[in-house]
Amino acid sequence: MAATAKKPDPSQAARKALTPILADLIDLSLQGKQAHWNVRGRDFQTVHEQLDLIVTAVRLSYDEVAERIVTLGGSADGGAAQIAKGSRLPPFPTGLVSDSAAVEEILARLDKVVDGLRQGIGELDGVEPVTQDLLIATAAGIEKQAWMLRAKLSKA
Repeated sequence: MAATAKKPDPSQAARKALTPILADLIDLSLQGKQAHWNVRGRDFQTVHEQLDLIVTAVRLSYDEVAERIVTLGGSADGGAAQIAKGSRLPPFPTGLVSDSAAVEEILARLDKVVDGLRQGIGELDGVEPVTQDLLIATAAGIEKQAWMLRAKLSKA
């Protein structure tokens, strides 16, 4: 008899996919606050307020991701050292930043987070549908935030 291939443990696969996503989301919220505090320019007020809305939405998302990790028997590590080591986002520029630069920088990070979410969605296809659904909903929310922020760059 031929040995059958051992199927991956769905919970382990989900935790593995969620861990870098958690780091990305926490980092995104911190970078969003960095941008929020240091934005300057003619469109300061609306960018400042919109960044706070993004940060709030991202915090809710990373809370769901962290709780899913724990639900699946893992441990959610949101400590500074783990986030610094595990985030796939580039660092946000230091110092004051113009309103248009802040929008572009945060958009690049929102897009990077969505890329990571899509990777996780693909990894969990047919493996762990509940976690995959969480990632799909998270991606949709981040994409909506990016859409609203991207409108600031529109000339129409």
